[in-house]
Amino acid sequence: MKRSLQMFVILALMLTAGGRPAAAQNRYIVRTNRGLNSVLGLCLSAGCQVQGTLDGPIGQTYLVTSTGNLVSNLLNGTLNLLDTLLGIQSIEPDRLLAFPQVPLSNIPAALNDHLPVNYYGTVVIHGYVAQPATQIIRLSDAQQGFNLSGTGIVAVIDTGVDTNHPVLVPVLLPGYDFTRNQPGASEFLDVPQLQDPTTTQGSQVEQPVLVQQSSAAILDQSSAAILDGGPYSAFGHGTMTTGLVHLVAPRAKILPLKAFTSNGTGYLSNIVAALYYAVQHQANVVNMSFDVATSSAALNQAISYANQNGLILVAAAGNESTSAPVYPAALNSSVMGIASTSDADQLSSFSNYGSTDVWVAAPGEYVVSTYPGGTYASASGTSFSSPLVAGTAALLLQAKPALTQSSASSAISHAIQLTPNLNHGRLDAYDAVSAWLNGSGSSGNQGSCSLLCL
Repeated sequence: MKRSLQMFVILALMLTAGGRPAAAQNRYIVRTNRGLNSVLGLCLSAGCQVQGTLDGPIGQTYLVTSTGNLVSNLLNGTLNLLDTLLGIQSIEPDRLLAFPQVPLSNIPAALNDHLPVNYYGTVVIHGYVAQPATQIIRLSDAQQGFNLSGTGIVAVIDTGVDTNHPVLVPVLLPGYDFTRNQPGASEFLDVPQLQDPTTTQGSQVEQPVLVQQSSAAILDQSSAAILDGGPYSAFGHGTMTTGLVHLVAPRAKILPLKAFTSNGTGYLSNIVAALYYAVQHQANVVNMSFDVATSSAALNQAISYANQNGLILVAAAGNESTSAPVYPAALNSSVMGIASTSDADQLSSFSNYGSTDVWVAAPGEYVVSTYPGGTYASASGTSFSSPLVAGTAALLLQAKPALTQSSASSAISHAIQLTPNLNHGRLDAYDAVSAWLNGSGSSGNQGSCSLLCL
């Protein structure tokens, strides 16, 4: 006991022996196997402050802040000593991440197709349900051929959602805002100039306009003018990814988890916390339309925890036009990474490629989805390919409930072969469901139903 105390004092001196602390607060993610007291012990020695747990009742992953550089103060061998004395397993900087966005130069015809149609109990525009992406992946064939509309809970880790969108209201669950650490996941909180109205389909009479060079939306001119600026470059991203999950699996519930702000940035700690929250709030599928350039011990552990609890994880493969690994897509035994293809079934010029990041691809150019204000928008990127696969996982779950990451990946790998750099090919929802129900093999391209035979 006396020796342990002496070692702890030596450790304290080593950790505080760095240079002068900077004025700014630096953020770190700390993993431990001995709970809160071990992290408090670390901070007592290193002069950091515990901000809270990231994994809820598990109590093994924490966010801490420090005015000094906690990582550089860990001298050679110190982390092993921390593990021995305090059970500290890893300490890593809490990085600020950003969506890599794809410029949009045109407005697709589908966004001008305002004809109202009934889609599983809600009125939507025809351009949303009949857009090329749904036809390419044979969505209606999968839904109607197997009498599927999705089930379970799909968590969407993103910028939040329009909680009053009339298309989404019937399926939205109360979410959580990790950027403010409070219940709710409204995107409108980031844009105080805009009201969060209880919207109606009346907004659809507006014509689509280009917004922030990365999306086109059906907006009035005053709203478009407010959003035409840097702070709001990702406003609507979460409502769009949510709308694409809903398009594929219209009866699945959706849990919005706000980890990013409207400028397209979010902390790694928000993502980690959102993954644990998804598991602990009974999600079945998680859509992650973002990528991280380097591996993270805390993210890897959260992914592993989700897999162990039976969640199906889907992530964007990234928009950097590279085959270099990005995360979590590169964790390909635990996550399905999704590349983007054009409506001509070719790899999108911006999309990452190669089997390290890509399990399959899905349409991701000029995709049409729901947008804040009860309206619709179009955008491009692997961000919008990923939720098409996440929604397909919710169809698989309804078709046969005993779904795991491995079995979902196997079923979805029954895709349309394109080029080797897209690994298993481009998503075919009908073939994926058929393979899952039959236990093996691709179903082929037989069996068709017109898109609106609902």
